[in-house]
Amino acid sequence: MSFLDTVAKYNDVVNSFVWTKVGVWLLIATGILFTIITKGFQITHIGHWMKKTIGSMFDDKVKGHTDDKASISQFQALCTALAATVGVGNIAGVAAAIMSGGPGAVFWMWVAAFFGMMTNYSENILGIYFRRKNHADEWSGGAMYYLQDGLGGYKGMKKVGRVLAVIFAICATLASFGIGNMGQVNKIVINLTNAFKIPALSDVVLYSTESGSVNLYMLIVGVFLLIVVGIVLIGGLQRIATVAEKIIPFMVVVFIAGSLIIIFGNITSIPAAFGAIFKMAFTKEAAWGAATGITFKTVITMGCKRGVFSNEAGLGSSVMVHSNSNVLEPVKQGLWGIFEVFADTIVVCTMTALTILTSGVIDIHTGVAVTDSDSTLVAEAFNTMFKFGNFELGKYFIALAILLFAFTTVLGWSHYGAKAVEYLAGDKAPVAVKVYKIIFVLMILSGALMTSSIAWDISDTFNGLMMLPNLIGVLSLSPLVLKLTNNYVARRIKGKKDVRPMLSYDKDIEEANIKKIEETGEE
Repeated sequence: MSFLDTVAKYNDVVNSFVWTKVGVWLLIATGILFTIITKGFQITHIGHWMKKTIGSMFDDKVKGHTDDKASISQFQALCTALAATVGVGNIAGVAAAIMSGGPGAVFWMWVAAFFGMMTNYSENILGIYFRRKNHADEWSGGAMYYLQDGLGGYKGMKKVGRVLAVIFAICATLASFGIGNMGQVNKIVINLTNAFKIPALSDVVLYSTESGSVNLYMLIVGVFLLIVVGIVLIGGLQRIATVAEKIIPFMVVVFIAGSLIIIFGNITSIPAAFGAIFKMAFTKEAAWGAATGITFKTVITMGCKRGVFSNEAGLGSSVMVHSNSNVLEPVKQGLWGIFEVFADTIVVCTMTALTILTSGVIDIHTGVAVTDSDSTLVAEAFNTMFKFGNFELGKYFIALAILLFAFTTVLGWSHYGAKAVEYLAGDKAPVAVKVYKIIFVLMILSGALMTSSIAWDISDTFNGLMMLPNLIGVLSLSPLVLKLTNNYVARRIKGKKDVRPMLSYDKDIEEANIKKIEETGEE
């Protein structure tokens, strides 16, 4: 047995335990709990959070760039978070969920997203509430801090909070190399080299393994990505946010437009697609029935895993960039957390799923697909409408979409990993973060030249290992989340003037923010 086979074997054991036996159920339970204690906030206050997020996109206070180098605008924070979430998971991840768990997996992606809205909301509230300034006078927040100071603030829980914070930060750092780097880059390289063929480069084989071969074309693409990512990372969070806010809105709109053309071009297939999603979500041997023996648990697990892989609600990852927002109100950033999950899964992932299910590239009754590859399945779906003779526009479009989505995911996760390293390094953070960024950029080449799917499998595991301490922290602080929510609702929605704002665990930061709100009249 080779080294990679051994790693895969033990990774499968850990992955199965973290996700199937614990993770999925804890994830859904957390979302259900916060939905209940906030009285279904994502539904009862849907008008409010829509108004304060997508409804305020043209408000200069939201999208305008801040002069404060320690923070970024609320819109930039959203785009950077979406940069890390709207990625390969929205295209290849959805296709993989359908191919492995059947159309019913889409229903469980929706379930994970519905409850995940409140999980992400709660994470972001806590991220803003427990954030503090770092060595460079920038905001730093994330699960590390609310585990350390929130959970650790309970009597007798100081060491527990600190240990869980360290575990989370270590897993986040490792996950940034997998889900946020090698896995994304590998998909970019494979799709680009397959879609835009250059035989003179691809015929030059550098080396071969049992899993496949690596050619000169893949190396060149990898070096190009390494250089571009390196240039962006030199500019820090401000440059990452600037790139994200330009690419993400454009690509999301274009991808949705293309998907809608296919869906409405096959409008007669829409009822059957929705029928398959709901029917196959609840069958005993769901998806393809006894022919493949996919169990009900498999459908739920695949749907929820891919939902989390896509929107990251419950991982505690996007909190690290939301905490850099120039917002003063914790709950205001929580509203963006709700919208982030809504946009990523309810909108973009649903578009991908319906594109696949209505285009005929997969038989919703037998499960037979026109291709064995998850990412090329979406390309084939686009080709059904955007193919002109031998010119397969759909294939090229998906390759470019994966390039831009995955590229911005790499940028977003570089920030997450840097923040995790910053926490672990303490006083030595400036040097440690620089070393991390160098290693992160160099790992891009590894992703480009990778022939095994082990990076994706390990990414799933580290996602789960991040999720567990994060959810423990979020659950333990549910009373605080409820207090912050009720405080916000009383002041901002019910208009009560005699309620004192709850803005930070640090009284000095809270007083400064209250003073700023009074001076600027910020809502």
